[in-house]
Amino acid sequence: MSSTAAAPAPFTADDYRARIARAAAHAGGAGLAGVLVAPGPDLAHLTGYRPTAQTERLTLLVVPAHGAPHLVVPALEAGDAARAPGAAALTLRPWTDAEDPYAAAAALLDAEGVFGISDNAWSLHLLALQRALPRTAYRGLSDVLPMLRAVKDDRELARLAAAGAAADAAYEEILRVRFAGRRESEIAADLAALLRAHGHAQVDFTVVGSGPNGADPHHEAGERVVAEGDMVVLDFGGLKDGYGSDTTRTVHVGEPTPEERRVHDTVRAAQEAGFAAVRPGAACQDVDRAARAVIEDAGYGPYFIHRTGHGIGVTTHEPPYMIEGEERPLVPGMCFSVEPGIYLPGRFGVRIEDIVAVTATGGRRLNNTPRELALVE
Repeated sequence: MSSTAAAPAPFTADDYRARIARAAAHAGGAGLAGVLVAPGPDLAHLTGYRPTAQTERLTLLVVPAHGAPHLVVPALEAGDAARAPGAAALTLRPWTDAEDPYAAAAALLDAEGVFGISDNAWSLHLLALQRALPRTAYRGLSDVLPMLRAVKDDRELARLAAAGAAADAAYEEILRVRFAGRRESEIAADLAALLRAHGHAQVDFTVVGSGPNGADPHHEAGERVVAEGDMVVLDFGGLKDGYGSDTTRTVHVGEPTPEERRVHDTVRAAQEAGFAAVRPGAACQDVDRAARAVIEDAGYGPYFIHRTGHGIGVTTHEPPYMIEGEERPLVPGMCFSVEPGIYLPGRFGVRIEDIVAVTATGGRRLNNTPRELALVE
């Protein structure tokens, strides 16, 4: 069944202009001279420009803390850049193969400034910038501006909600396929096909962890044949209209044992507690603490071996992180997973995950399929 959902409203030049202005303000607030953005998720977020590939030719968005933004771009790609939806919010600076692109970029930079730079920028380009401007310094964006993309606007929230609904639809359909007697990889292929059928352009992961494999949180679906009596962890997601989905449900082939139900009920209660902790002003670690307390009180604390959640947006994993020690406060518009789990080595695992958006008064789930233990054949 293919998705019939309407295409989302496109982002406008004003949307991108506001994002660039916010990046400049964040840079100034962090004491930076500006931010330098290479092709990748930050560039897509700030400009809507997605080059088909990052190459040895320099493409660099320069957003000074004070001043006009520029996109340094190879001349042979300038046409594509000019058609990006955020192009009107900045000035293009094309360069030809006869020019020095680093000199072109250097002319736009404070020669003694400290800049945040995309984590995925090539060392080739960064080292060349350092040679061109030896008195500049650079810091990774995830270190100095980790919340650059964390707070989503209404149009972004709508895309995340649509991606979550599409993943929910895929889950509802996978419950109707046969599990017993099939390889994990076959079920994972079914999940990937369902995500695409419901509008995902990119599938990032389809974890199918059956029986003892479910005790490995990031198990790669393999050739194990699912059997009657298996607990099966299903964790899947990707990008729809440029924004991510990520949900986990745990199902059981046939009737579960009392212990399996008890573990699943514990994780479900922990997930509910984590969700209930979501509210503006709460610290990220409060979500982790709330979920973890339920699991620890049930005696399974040593078997919850990962953070409770991660942010999501133009990538499926990004800041903020719901983990002990992260005291950053939650803000309306932040979106992240709440995904506690219990993993019993050599036996089985259970995880339940929803994407949650922070609202003015609490949290809103973007995944809404039942969290009770589903039985499959």
